[in-house]
This record gives sequence, structure tokens and C-alpha cells, in this order.
Amino acid sequence: MRNIIIIAFFFLSLNLFSQKEPIKVVFDLTSGSPDVQRSTARHLRLMSESYPTSEFELVVYSSAYSMVDINSSVAGETLREIINNDNISIVVCQNTMKRNKKTEKDLIPGVGTVPDGIYEIISKQKQGWGYIKEGK
Repeated sequence: MRNIIIIAFFFLSLNLFSQKEPIKVVFDLTSGSPDVQRSTARHLRLMSESYPTSEFELVVYSSAYSMVDINSSVAGETLREIINNDNISIVVCQNTMKRNKKTEKDLIPGVGTVPDGIYEIISKQKQGWGYIKEGK
């Protein structure tokens, strides 16, 4: 009986130390693949729900522009659900927008812009953010 109590106490004490520390993660998305865009939105939603005190930023650029386009996003429904979460920001590269001849009016409401997607990612990494490259 004593051993059972000791083992139970051990496992209960492990639970005390399993508190999740807040993290900061930047997601890098360049893929125009609808499957990749849907899974990226799903990853962002699940991470945000699992780690509500953490911060997440999705940086969209290059061929991934369509993910944040108000008229053509395959992940628009999920993005609209999570865009106002306090711990999520979604930004698109202004250079990518220029190449696609798009303006902020063409974006899903709540999507922000950054001058350069790659520079944004590098800046976040320099600040200690984790990095996830989304893709196949």
C-alpha cells in the first residue's frame, strides 16, 4: 500500500511541474497549396487553443497570398474564427500584395500587413520566437 501511495504522489507531483510556459511562435507560409493553407489555419487554431497564454504570428508571402484574400481563401472560415484571438496575428507581405496588385481592402478583415515577410520572420526569430515552416 505504501508503494502505491508513493507512486501516486510521484505522478501527482509531476502534474504540478507540467505547467505550460508561454511560448512565441512565428509560422512561415509561402505555399499556394489549398491543403497546406487549410492545415496551416488548423495548426494556428489548435496551437492558440492549446496554449492560450502564448503568442502566434502567421506570416504569409509569395504564392500563399490567396490564403488571406477575402474572395478566394480556402481557409477563410477558420481564419475568420481565429483572427480576433488575442494571441494570434496574421500578416501578409506588402511586396507580395504589390506583385498581386492587391490592397488592404482585398484582405480578410483583421489581416495585417508588414513591409517584408522574410524580414518579419527574421525579426521575430531574433526576438527569440520559435519558427515553423508550413508546407509539404
